[in-house]
Amino acid sequence: MLAQLMAISQNTSERILNSEEKLSIGGYAQIDYNQKIDGETKYNGIMDVHRMVLMVGYKFNERTRFITELEVEHVQEVYVEQAFLDYKLKEGLNFRAGLLLIPMGIINELHEPATFNGVERPNLDNTLIPTTWREIGAGFTGRIGDSGLKYQLYVVNGFLSYNGSGLLRGSDAFRRGRQKGAESIFSNPNLSGKIEYSGISSLKLGLSTYLGKSQSTLYDGIDKDNQQLIAVADSSVLGLSMIGLDFRYLKKGWNFKGQFNYASVKNTDEYNEFAAKDMGSALLGYYLEAGYNLLHSKDADKKLVPFVRYEKYDTHYKVDGISKNVKFNHSDVTAGIGWWMAEGAVLKADVQWLGNDGPDDTITQINLGVGIWF
Repeated sequence: MLAQLMAISQNTSERILNSEEKLSIGGYAQIDYNQKIDGETKYNGIMDVHRMVLMVGYKFNERTRFITELEVEHVQEVYVEQAFLDYKLKEGLNFRAGLLLIPMGIINELHEPATFNGVERPNLDNTLIPTTWREIGAGFTGRIGDSGLKYQLYVVNGFLSYNGSGLLRGSDAFRRGRQKGAESIFSNPNLSGKIEYSGISSLKLGLSTYLGKSQSTLYDGIDKDNQQLIAVADSSVLGLSMIGLDFRYLKKGWNFKGQFNYASVKNTDEYNEFAAKDMGSALLGYYLEAGYNLLHSKDADKKLVPFVRYEKYDTHYKVDGISKNVKFNHSDVTAGIGWWMAEGAVLKADVQWLGNDGPDDTITQINLGVGIWF
């Protein structure tokens, strides 16, 4: 059971890092069909090669490895999602530098489609945590002996909040501020860390934090003694303190997982006035999910998993100087099934009921998908 839990807890980069091959190749793919359903309105469905990803790792020697992840989204958008050098200083202590995944929650690091239930990633991890969230930085990672503890600690650049206009807003929180390593603006360092514990049979626990300030182009080229310009630049910056808790439990075919995230955002009153935005001063979200593998006693490589997930997330949990927008308080239910015909090949189907506190704003959506991971 521990081996099974470790298998679902490793992403592609970790698999490659643990490989003994000098050159390793992996990847994943996600192909979706999304169809809104309404008794009175007709909607076109959307069919999409959502993402195709190639990961490559190179082992220079026993201590030094390089990992990169190249992704094509919607057939035409190309991104680098990871690109980092990993150096083993000693047993249990590695130095890592480059374009790094922020270790917050479950899906941001473990986002391969064959590792999670449902056609789409949880909505909490697209809104409150802007998956895939990655930034340039450096830090340390490793395991503490046989204690079952794994740690990550990085200094990274933060979200871009202003580049001539405001980027952060209530509807999708920090998502538009991701810099993704593309000529990233750096004006304030940020700290990202996570501790994971797997010392209890069948259970994995995670505690994440993220602390810092957003970045702004208004600091570029101004006189350090010009307090007026510095005050204007300060108005374009938000302070962020985020905490995350997550768990995964796998036992006799049952698979339970859950996540909780809370973010406190400072200076929203000045920022919203300056940038004409509606960013909340506190964001809160959580989800709980349960699934059961109907084939758990027959074939370890095949799974048939019905599941249900409930999500609650609010990007206007608290506001400062503006009115709450009730449409930003979401309650979503997803129920479906996945058939893993092999360990890394899955067909998925689910129904989502997507609601918020606004009047008559509930959406029903059917999703079908293909997931590949190797």
